[in-house]
Amino acid sequence: MIKIKVIDPQKPDQVEDVDLSPETMLNQECLIGRFVNCDLVLDSVEVSRRHGKISKKNGTYYFADLASRCGSRINGENAHINQDYLIKPGDTIQIARFFLMILHIGVEENITKLEENIPKLEESTTQREVPKRIEEPLSPQFKSPTIPEQAAIAPPISPEKYMPVAVVEPLQLQRWVKGELAVRCIDIIDETYDVRTFRFVADPPVLFTYKPGQFVTLDLEINDEEVSRSYSISSTPSRPHTLEITVKRVPPPPNSGDETPRGLVSNWLHENVTVGSKIKLDGPHGKFTCFANPCQKLLLISAGSGITPMMSMSRWLCDTGANCNVIFFHCARSPRDIIFRQELELMSARHPNFHLAVSTTRKEPGHTWLSLTGRLDATMLQVVAPDFYDRTVYVCGPDAFMESVNQMMESLNFPMQNYYEESFGPPRKKRQSAESKQKDSISPVHTPTPTVQQNWKDMFNLPARPVAESNGDSPVAASKPVPTPTPPLSKPASSSKTAVVFSKSGKEVACDGEEPILNLAEQEGVKIRSSCRSGVCGTCKKRKLEGEVKGEGEPDVLEESELQEGYILTCISYPIGRVVIDA
Repeated sequence: MIKIKVIDPQKPDQVEDVDLSPETMLNQECLIGRFVNCDLVLDSVEVSRRHGKISKKNGTYYFADLASRCGSRINGENAHINQDYLIKPGDTIQIARFFLMILHIGVEENITKLEENIPKLEESTTQREVPKRIEEPLSPQFKSPTIPEQAAIAPPISPEKYMPVAVVEPLQLQRWVKGELAVRCIDIIDETYDVRTFRFVADPPVLFTYKPGQFVTLDLEINDEEVSRSYSISSTPSRPHTLEITVKRVPPPPNSGDETPRGLVSNWLHENVTVGSKIKLDGPHGKFTCFANPCQKLLLISAGSGITPMMSMSRWLCDTGANCNVIFFHCARSPRDIIFRQELELMSARHPNFHLAVSTTRKEPGHTWLSLTGRLDATMLQVVAPDFYDRTVYVCGPDAFMESVNQMMESLNFPMQNYYEESFGPPRKKRQSAESKQKDSISPVHTPTPTVQQNWKDMFNLPARPVAESNGDSPVAASKPVPTPTPPLSKPASSSKTAVVFSKSGKEVACDGEEPILNLAEQEGVKIRSSCRSGVCGTCKKRKLEGEVKGEGEPDVLEESELQEGYILTCISYPIGRVVIDA
C-alpha cells in the first residue's frame, strides 16, 4: 500500500489523503486521471481521462505517465511517457495543478510520523505559492525536497523491442512467401515431456504466408558441419506474425551404447535453441495441405509427431470459420504423449463441426484414460467416422502407421483418389520378396484376407465400391494420393559408360545408374545440401549441365523456369549415360 497526500492549490483547505493498493488490483496498478473509474480521480479538464498510473513490480512502486495531454513532473523533472519511475517517501508528483506527496510506502504503522512533519497550508496561499511550500523543509529528520533527488529511471526501451509490429504501418509489412529467411526464437513451449514448440518471428517483422500442412527446411551448423532438416509448420497462416515448429526429442534405441547416433537435429534444437536464438530457414515446401483438395468433409488421421501438419490445418479451419465437418483422430502411446491435448479439447468444445477422437496404445501408471485404446483398425474407424467413405482423408505419422492405414483403407475399398499422406522421410519402397519373407517370419504383420474383408463389409453394411485406378503419376512424398508403386528403374544398356561428373569439384564417378546422384555425391565427398531425400523439399536441387537423367517421381517443387534452366532434384534423379552436374 502507498499513502498519498493530494494538494489542490485552488482548494488549500481541502487536503486529501488517499491510500492506493496496486498489489490488490488485477494488473497490480492503480490508474490516476479525471475519469470516474480511475482509482485516484483528479477533477480538472487539464487532467487526461487516464493520465498516469502507479504500479507495483517486484515489491517496488513506480509511476508512469500514460501519454497524457499536459504531461507529468516528478520532483520537478518532466516525466517521459510510458516510462516507469521509481517512487519513494518524500517524492512529489505534479499532475496539472495537483501535487501528490508520497507519504508512506508499506504497512500503515508509522504513517503518522511523516504526516506530523508536513506543515499545514495557510488559507492565504495562492496557486503560485503552493509548489514553493511543498518544497520547504518538512522536518530535520527528513531530507528537504527543495533539492529533490532525481527519481530512479528504468532504462528506456524502444517500442520496436517489445511491440515491433505496432510501429510499422500495416501496408508496409512485407509478406514472406518463399525463399530463405532469418528468424529469431521468441518463445519455447513444452507440449509434453519430450516435445517442444519453437515460435519464431522475423526482424524486421514479416507476414508468414504459407499453406496449412506445408513445411520449412532449417539450415543449421552443428559440430562445424552444415546440416539441413525439414519440419512441418505447426502454426497456422491465419496467425501470420509468428511461425512455429513442433519438435520431438529422439531417444537412443534401447540397449544401445553412447556411440549410437540419436536424432541429431531434433535433439540439437532441444538442447541449444533458446529465446533469442537466430536460425535460417527456407520454404515453404510441400503439397500436403487441405488447400490442394477442398472438401466439406475431412478425416484427419495422425500418430505421434505426425500431428503437426494436421494441427496447422485444424487451426486454420477453425480460425477462418470454414464450413467444414472435421473428424480428427490421433493415436498416441499414452495420455502424457498427446501433443496439443488441451488445445485440441478446447477446439472440440468451441467448434461444433470439429470432432476429436484420441486413442492410446499403452497404459501409463498414475494416468487414467477413459477413451479409445489400441491401434486404429476397421472397427475403430467405423466408430470414429461412420461416414469415412464420404470424406477426404489425410494421414501423417510413422511409416509403419501409414502403411497400416493405407492397407486398411484399400481393403475397405475406400476411393484412394481421396486419400493423401505425408511422410517425414524417404518414400516407402517395396522390399524384395526374400527380405519381406524374412521380416514376416520375425514379426508377422496381419494382412486381412478376402474373407475378413467380406466380414467387415457385412458387419458395417458397406457398399461395394471399386478400387480407384492409378493415374500413372509417380508418388511424391504424400502430396498426392498414394498410387501404384513406381516400377524399378531400368538398368542402362551400357552401364560401363554411365558416369556423373561434378564440374565444380572436378570429380567423376562411374556408376551403374541404380543410385541417385545425391548418394553418389556423398560417397565422393561432394557437398550437396539435402533434407527430405524424397523429392519434396527442393533442398538438393542442382543444375544439370549435360546428359540425361531419369526421375523417381515428378519434381513438383521446382518452378517451370528452374526446369527450363536444367535444375534437377539430385535425391530422386538417376543418371543415364554421362551426366555433368554443377556441383
